[in-house]
Amino acid sequence: MGNRPIAMPAEPAYVPNMTEPMTAEDLLQPHVPKHAELVRGVLVVREPPGFRHGEIMARLTSALMMHVDAHNLGRVVAGDAGFKLQSHPDTVRGADIAFVSWERLPQRSPVGFPSLGPDLVVVVLSPGDRPGETLAKVADWLSAGTRLVWVIDAERRLARVYRADGSETTLDAAGVLEGEDVLPDFSCPLASILG
Repeated sequence: MGNRPIAMPAEPAYVPNMTEPMTAEDLLQPHVPKHAELVRGVLVVREPPGFRHGEIMARLTSALMMHVDAHNLGRVVAGDAGFKLQSHPDTVRGADIAFVSWERLPQRSPVGFPSLGPDLVVVVLSPGDRPGETLAKVADWLSAGTRLVWVIDAERRLARVYRADGSETTLDAAGVLEGEDVLPDFSCPLASILG
């Protein structure tokens, strides 16, 4: 593939005449836009998230890191850290926040995109996010081995919790995000991160 990535406005609009899908390695090249994911070999470019999105991410990342570090459970990453979820064609998804236990981490601080679904993924919705695209992301994470996905919807002041066993829960602003068996004893009132 040449030096120019194929930019996509939304996931469902795949390029039908693409002769050669991009790979996870291609995504690491300097000419590729920095706010992009790779979905089944197709580059999907996104606008940078807004201030409120960043604020929610910072609050929840801080709470998760304090718990994970205090109990030496693994690594927490944030800011669209990429994970290779599928190969041939490649899918690389960026997590707003992710936790990976020491047992599943291939090395202390992998370079590039680790080929795994994190134990926990947090998706903080932006105003322009489409429900179908969000569900496709959740499905990709769960299919790759992620055990728990929290989708934070600041606009509606709620969170949806998706689990590897297929169960799903909706929390309102008075609810509490629980680490369940992924992060035992972690809990964070949703209101505290929504501000």
